Amino acid sequence: MSLFARRVRGFRVVDLIAAGLLVAVILGVYLAKTLAGRERAEIASVTRQINAEAQRIRLLEAEVAHLEQPGRIERLSVVYLKMSPVTAHREASVDQIIDVARAGPPSEAKAPSAVAAMVNAAGASVVPGVPPPPPPEANPVRVAAAAPAAPTAGAAR
Repeated sequence: MSLFARRVRGFRVVDLIAAGLLVAVILGVYLAKTLAGRERAEIASVTRQINAEAQRIRLLEAEVAHLEQPGRIERLSVVYLKMSPVTAHREASVDQIIDVARAGPPSEAKAPSAVAAMVNAAGASVVPGVPPPPPPEANPVRVAAAAPAAPTAGAAR
């Protein structure tokens, strides 16, 4: 008796093997499709995150562009640091620049920059890198007077 003609409980062995392979292929395709769906959802999630980060980067670049506006920096330097534009009599000539170069680096006692000198002169209560609050006359604040509370009927009992 050959393998193709042999029967088990009324079914040929070849038919049973083919049915088993068919079930295995169906399960394999189903699992592959399920995994592909999960990957597709994960890719969509990562794409949304990338788009959100790109939008945040554009927002931060716009904020940096606003913060770096020369007019704004000039206003802040006048209000907080009491700085003003350099006048013509303060400009150095070529001979003066050569003299400064020959003098060498400043001594260790001097502050590393004008801003550091102002921070050191302001006192220990100032946090370095954080500008002090503007003077009170720069932005007057009006406090609204509180209206008297009307008595309620439940409070009189």
